[in-house]
Amino acid sequence: TGEFLSPEALKEMKANLIKFLPFKYLAKELTSQAEILKKVLRDNQEHFPVVFSQASHCLELVCGVEVKEVDPREHIYIMVPNLGLTCDVMLSSGQSMPKAGLLVLILSLIMQNGDRAPEEKVWGALSRLGVCVGSVHCVFGEPRTLLTHVWVQEGYLEYRQVPYSYPARYEFLWGPRAYAETSKREVMAFLLRIKERASRAFPPLSAEAAREEDEAA
Repeated sequence: TGEFLSPEALKEMKANLIKFLPFKYLAKELTSQAEILKKVLRDNQEHFPVVFSQASHCLELVCGVEVKEVDPREHIYIMVPNLGLTCDVMLSSGQSMPKAGLLVLILSLIMQNGDRAPEEKVWGALSRLGVCVGSVHCVFGEPRTLLTHVWVQEGYLEYRQVPYSYPARYEFLWGPRAYAETSKREVMAFLLRIKERASRAFPPLSAEAAREEDEAA
């Protein structure tokens, strides 16, 4: 349609597509550019490439699910898990989205902080992804429960008090199951792949935004 869309409208489209794609994944159904345009993007053909690439990147980053084109002529897509962690299977009691992408982000944060990440750094990083402690996320539920109870019980993370900290501070470490099912090399390879795709999907950061991101990291 040649219609001009505000940044808010584009953001809403991306959010709607991020909600739509997991439904297709859970239903084990293919989707197509035509279906996405009709059901999600309201026939805004010219905005499809950027909205689709950003939503796909977010889905891979957070869920560990890659959107692959299986028919380039008809633009038909399938979603496939791209990590070896079994937490997706373990946590999928019926209708549950994969969470391996989020787990890998936590594991990488732990690596970047000398194999032990202060919990405030973890919550800060998650909040920048829209996953906030105390509020229920549409994919992950309440993140504190997921990280400090579910993944601790399943052996993916350790959550413990920092020795000799008064008042008490807490930190996350890799759990034994994370070491058994993946490796630091695999985690870094996943993150590099994500970063490479992101550099193609997103316009270059302004100098100020890049500086903020470096400081946040």
